[in-house]
Amino acid sequence: MSEGAKAKDTIAVPTKEHRLTLCSRTLVADTSGALYLPDHKALIVSDLHFEKGSAFAARGIHLPPYDTRSTLFQIEQLMQRYAPQTVVALGDSFHDGGAGERIAPDDAAAIRRFTGQTRWIWITGNHDPEPPEDLGGEIAAELDLDPFILRHIPGTAPAAGEIAGHLHPAAIVHTRGRRLRRRCFATDGVRLVMPAFGAFTGGLNVRTAAFRHVFEDGKFTAWMIGRDRIYPVAAKRLLAGD
Repeated sequence: MSEGAKAKDTIAVPTKEHRLTLCSRTLVADTSGALYLPDHKALIVSDLHFEKGSAFAARGIHLPPYDTRSTLFQIEQLMQRYAPQTVVALGDSFHDGGAGERIAPDDAAAIRRFTGQTRWIWITGNHDPEPPEDLGGEIAAELDLDPFILRHIPGTAPAAGEIAGHLHPAAIVHTRGRRLRRRCFATDGVRLVMPAFGAFTGGLNVRTAAFRHVFEDGKFTAWMIGRDRIYPVAAKRLLAGD
């Protein structure tokens, strides 16, 4: 039975361990927006967009210049919590081709420390087809962790076990008299799209056309991220709009 078929018509009682199923394997969804694969001892984060703040500042849009540091702090906490053997950054880790040159020395040192203490894989994305090579880690277009295939952009054809990012999924529900919008993991139990992890990264409503080729029958579950819990909501209960 798919995740969409399992979900209740209303917001379900939250699962404290944030566990979900993909291709009959149990995964752990973290409230930070990261995903942990217990069978592979692998931690996955998507769409970090390091140095998005400095990219905007260069165009005269001044944002607090601490997005990279904030994101790295969260990653460090996750590495301490899960002690992964492998970390996969699922594409668009760097906001643009100049991010590696703008990054603060302390932040670059933190990345090198992370990539030096575990196997770290940078999946290439549309924002970073050529990630910086001086920060450590491996660079790959995609990664096969049987039965999963990890890539940045969801494929255009059905792909069992695919874990992708790129779309920055978010979901909207009406609950307790108010409209609630949250980042989410989106999955039908066969494919999964991860939320954007980085600071200053927004979200795209999973009810938009961009997700139709991923979940063609419209039956999926949005695992909406709350402050300290994750709530599974069936697609038919989700609202359209911004």
